[in-house]
Amino acid sequence: MRVRAGMTGIAWDIWRAGHASQDAIARRQRERLAVLVDHARAASPFYRKLYRDVPETVTDLRELPPVGKRELMENFDDWVTDPHITLAGLRADLLGDPSRVGGFYRGQYLVLTTSGSTGEPAVLVHDRNSWLVANLLARSRERRTGVSAAEARAFVRRGLRAAALVADGDHFAGVVLTETARRRSPRIARRVRVFSVLRPLPELVAELNEFQPTVLYGYPSAMLQLAAEQKAGRLRIQPILAVASGESLAATGAAEIEAALGCRATVHYLASEALALTNRCRLGQFHVNADWYIVEPVDKAFQPVPAGELSYTVLVTSLANRVQPLIRYNLGDRVQMIAGQCACGSPFPALRVEGRSGDVLTFAAADGGTVTVLPLALGTVIEETAGVRRFQAIRTGLRQLTVRLEIWPEVTTAAVRAAAEERLSAFFAAQGADGVEVRFADEPPRPDRSGKFREVWSA
Repeated sequence: MRVRAGMTGIAWDIWRAGHASQDAIARRQRERLAVLVDHARAASPFYRKLYRDVPETVTDLRELPPVGKRELMENFDDWVTDPHITLAGLRADLLGDPSRVGGFYRGQYLVLTTSGSTGEPAVLVHDRNSWLVANLLARSRERRTGVSAAEARAFVRRGLRAAALVADGDHFAGVVLTETARRRSPRIARRVRVFSVLRPLPELVAELNEFQPTVLYGYPSAMLQLAAEQKAGRLRIQPILAVASGESLAATGAAEIEAALGCRATVHYLASEALALTNRCRLGQFHVNADWYIVEPVDKAFQPVPAGELSYTVLVTSLANRVQPLIRYNLGDRVQMIAGQCACGSPFPALRVEGRSGDVLTFAAADGGTVTVLPLALGTVIEETAGVRRFQAIRTGLRQLTVRLEIWPEVTTAAVRAAAEERLSAFFAAQGADGVEVRFADEPPRPDRSGKFREVWSA
């Protein structure tokens, strides 16, 4: 009954905010931020130390120092506000057990791991309030703007069968959120499934042909690969909607997906740290759900940049999560706030995203042709090698891959390279690639000239 009451109250507040003025939304932000900062100071040893010189009453968000993934992960046990949660405990009790993906840790926390799209993975803990807010935001605002009347009628006729095109094998957001939904009832479990992009493409195509999804969601690079399979006649599905997230999708890529699959392709801008950061309006703009998240586009010195100017990075504050406070967190993306109010009439600020991108890689096949490999699939193979802290993988030829590694100090470089090479050889063999040589560079991973860190690409 208490959960139901909380759900009703949050849902009502989300509806009211969607019809409120920008001043009213700003008041919600200020009130929730003050409560969150007080809670972080009281319950998180990390924030208590970080804010020791910050005034007791914060009137300007910029009075609070920014935080980054590496800093937070190095202080994980002091960062979280529940002393029963430790990084070692999570790794021992949950993260090493695939059967627990999508379940609630200690009955109340949803735990995610990031794929390291900014070069370094993280372990993220969402309390029930954070998870509930994200769910209700998605249901309320995405449902209102995300599906057309014609698409809604098609779903009524054909039903919902959703295929999540994501990397499995860890507690990644796409897998966790899908499995959490599947755990609710057998009916949902029959209609929603994970289709791992780590599988060889012929197997993935065969499984999708059997399942016949009406919705695809997940990595756009996987959708582009499937679009090519559909054009070749090997994939035979008729989805109603394709929802891309986790990587950027250019207009040409969206058009390619739509032409091949015969459905509308749209993009979501979300993050494992902020599960319902934005919603997309009917005009295609990303609107920040500013009643529950604060977005700050900043330059390299973490100073604000004006609307219309591309930021160096973006700081995000989640106002919903109390167990692992994220306050002025460096998300690593480059965004551009849009000046003025969107023509759709939404009171929420709109932004454009430079995005998180990766190239679909092509390697020589044993039969003389070529095979394509997804960047997130290849990256997961390297990232999950014991001892790897950060990495970059660059395709330098049809039979050549160059890998840069940053190794944790307690392991040897030779051992990690040998393990990574073995895993990559097995992965390429499963994909049908022929004799790909893996070379390890002496130089460590580094950002490109634009300052953006890319993990996998083709030179």
